[in-house]
Amino acid sequence: MQDSFSIRGKQALALVQGGMGVGISAHRLAGSVAREGGVGTVSSVDLRRHHADLMRATGRSRDKAAVERANLVALDREIHAARELSRGNGLVAVNVMRAVSQYAGYVRQACASGADAIVVGAGLALDLPELTEDWPAVALVPIVSEARAAALILRRWLRRGRAPDAIVIEHPRYAGGHLGAARLDEVRDARFDFERVLPEIRAALHAAGLDPDGIPLIAAGGINSPARVAAARAAGAAAVQVGTPFAVTEECDAHANFKRVLADAKAEDIAVFMSVAGLPARAVRTPWLAAYLDKEAVLQRRAKVRRQCTLAWDCLAQCGLRDGLPRAGQFCIDHHLAAALRGDTERGLFFRGSEALPFGAEIRPVRDLFDHLLERRPLAAAA
Repeated sequence: MQDSFSIRGKQALALVQGGMGVGISAHRLAGSVAREGGVGTVSSVDLRRHHADLMRATGRSRDKAAVERANLVALDREIHAARELSRGNGLVAVNVMRAVSQYAGYVRQACASGADAIVVGAGLALDLPELTEDWPAVALVPIVSEARAAALILRRWLRRGRAPDAIVIEHPRYAGGHLGAARLDEVRDARFDFERVLPEIRAALHAAGLDPDGIPLIAAGGINSPARVAAARAAGAAAVQVGTPFAVTEECDAHANFKRVLADAKAEDIAVFMSVAGLPARAVRTPWLAAYLDKEAVLQRRAKVRRQCTLAWDCLAQCGLRDGLPRAGQFCIDHHLAAALRGDTERGLFFRGSEALPFGAEIRPVRDLFDHLLERRPLAAAA
């Protein structure tokens, strides 16, 4: 794999940091990755939790509008802080989940605050060109898991005169968080394998009249070694995206306990289950998750529509708990992700990829991960 790739005219090392919420990849991690020359990614959802003044104002608020305003203020602060930390190197992207209710607001705020790229997953970003038309310099990057989704996005976007600036292809068998499969039994389906889906997406680009070499494909999921990087390159990827290995770096924005839970997890500690957004998810089997999974079937049978969100601000456009969707998770995802951010090992929801970490249980700097995955010699310390 080439050491670098181009995204909307900007060069970056071919290592992209995945967006991880709530607040796991905020300005410190994203800015540190960009400073190394890669693509650092701020996860947009509920960033007020990193700002004491915003939490004092909204931590117990039942005012949805106030919470949403606070999150936009926090997103603006985090983007500016990441760009300052990057010292003009690499790119600072913002990840926005299509499934969150504040999706459009996060996208527009990220553009207005100076993000280099908007990366959208957890749903198809069919309307992203319209939302960003006032910011034509911002790169647009959808996340998909198979060629059908990529082809649908291409058809819709090209009617609006816009093509993706890159496409992230995330493998549900390996990735953490929300997975791009419709059902639990599809997570390991061979149709998601990079060796199959990357050539299929290149063919879809060609069929749409686009140059497949002009739109970088970024392989995500299971990238934990130089050998995996080389395999992604052989399958047609221009770059790779890495999540969990960045989450256990020194610069990750989460509590030290969060990093330790991810670093110490063994294969048998990782569970795949249905998230409240109705997508399969992968996380560490903490005491809370183990207890939830033991009674999940009963909770799903008893699912019923609630009058309002338990937090009163409706973080998701579709929520299994609030909307009484029996096939989806029956818990408040924001509550448990926030607990993980704080390092609460009893009640937290700790999303994690399936594969072993590059440095085992060690917590190492971002720079070490770049050196290892890109097989470069260690750089001198920055002044």
